[in-house]
Amino acid sequence: MTVVDSRGPEPRKTANNGGLDDADAWREAELGARPPGEPIGDSGDTMSGVGSDGHGALEDLGAGRGPAWLDAWLTANAGHVLSWRRHIHAHPELSRAEHGTTAFLAERLTAAGLSPRVLPGGTGLLCDLGPENAQPRRTIALRADIDALPLTEATGLPFSSTADGVAHACGHDAHTTILLGTALALATGPELPGRIRLIFQHAEEVMPGGALDVLAAGGLDGVEQIFGLHCDPRLPVGRVGVKAGAITSASDLLELRLNSPGGHTSRPHLTADLVHALGTVITGLPTLLSRRVDPRTGTVLTWGAVHAGEAPNAIPQTGVLTGTLRTGDRGTWAELEPLTRELVSGLLAPLGVGFDLQHRRGVPPVVNDAASTELMSAAIQAALGEHAVTGTPQSSGGEDFGWYLEHVPGSFVRLGVRSGQARARDLHQPTFDLDERALLVGIRVMVGTALAALTK
Repeated sequence: MTVVDSRGPEPRKTANNGGLDDADAWREAELGARPPGEPIGDSGDTMSGVGSDGHGALEDLGAGRGPAWLDAWLTANAGHVLSWRRHIHAHPELSRAEHGTTAFLAERLTAAGLSPRVLPGGTGLLCDLGPENAQPRRTIALRADIDALPLTEATGLPFSSTADGVAHACGHDAHTTILLGTALALATGPELPGRIRLIFQHAEEVMPGGALDVLAAGGLDGVEQIFGLHCDPRLPVGRVGVKAGAITSASDLLELRLNSPGGHTSRPHLTADLVHALGTVITGLPTLLSRRVDPRTGTVLTWGAVHAGEAPNAIPQTGVLTGTLRTGDRGTWAELEPLTRELVSGLLAPLGVGFDLQHRRGVPPVVNDAASTELMSAAIQAALGEHAVTGTPQSSGGEDFGWYLEHVPGSFVRLGVRSGQARARDLHQPTFDLDERALLVGIRVMVGTALAALTK
């Protein structure tokens, strides 16, 4: 496999790291250990490498690995990168309401001489880089998600969210900043050997996801490969988790509404006991699924909320049960809806309650293409050093990047953002934060991957 050497424009051969699925490497990363001689730092807090005014240059963990024009761009613009992330973090916007973020990105891309195109829904945008003529040329895509979560931030950071009940608690502010930096860096570099489509995607945090809007707008038209990344607080900054095959899971929403004539709790035999029926489904459905679905698929049903009744001596007439149903297998995902309906019907049939089951299919698993993953792994090693790549397990979480991989091959990796001096803060929590040195690491990963993909 040919990749662009991070020390210059000439291609070279780079061996694939043998630890893509190495459990020992994963445990080492989980504990934050660093192999002897590793050039990547894994210590320091969120402000590591930042000037005393809070807006100085970030420490560049890949400094000196080139190419020279990228080193120069990062040296000159590290402070801007930091400022972009903090602005986006302080002004989070919910899915399909990312108007300010979209305008912020469009302004900076336009100022760099690029021509961003806002998606038909008014949020999210596409932007192409590279020569349009002199065919044939490859076209690849890089994607970042731009939306935030309906959470109240509790980090205490000076650039905390200014929007009530909205926070970038999943790292999308970092993803967006990394792709913006990648775009502006590439725009100043040598002429590209092909085309790069930048996808700043809205609405990743809702199902079935903004990726479907991008596809409907022709966002992958002409694209041959796609790449993306996501923050991972379990990995130390400077490490990147890579895995061929399934790296996330399909995720569906279940909403079960029950109805009964209701009655007095002293006479359950004269009505249909709705609360008992809810309990039967709560305990019975996960058990039945575990006996009807291959356990190797990683299929799991977890209830998140149940609501029924108000009085201790009254059998309620209505109740609602909601949860998520996940699987790591693409084929199993297609079979879950009819199977779930069959099992719910069987559980409730003897109990006399009526029901309405809404099975909302969410997103497919992200299944990384083996060749694309090998290419990305080699590009990461060239950009950051051989110890930067580590294995990573499949997650039960959902990610709508999987929709893109239904159309073109590609790969999705996990970017380490944990500071060695701070306790890891999990995603989707009000206290989530990241080591900002990961921003420059991410730019090097995306630039290196794009160049490698265009020259393979």
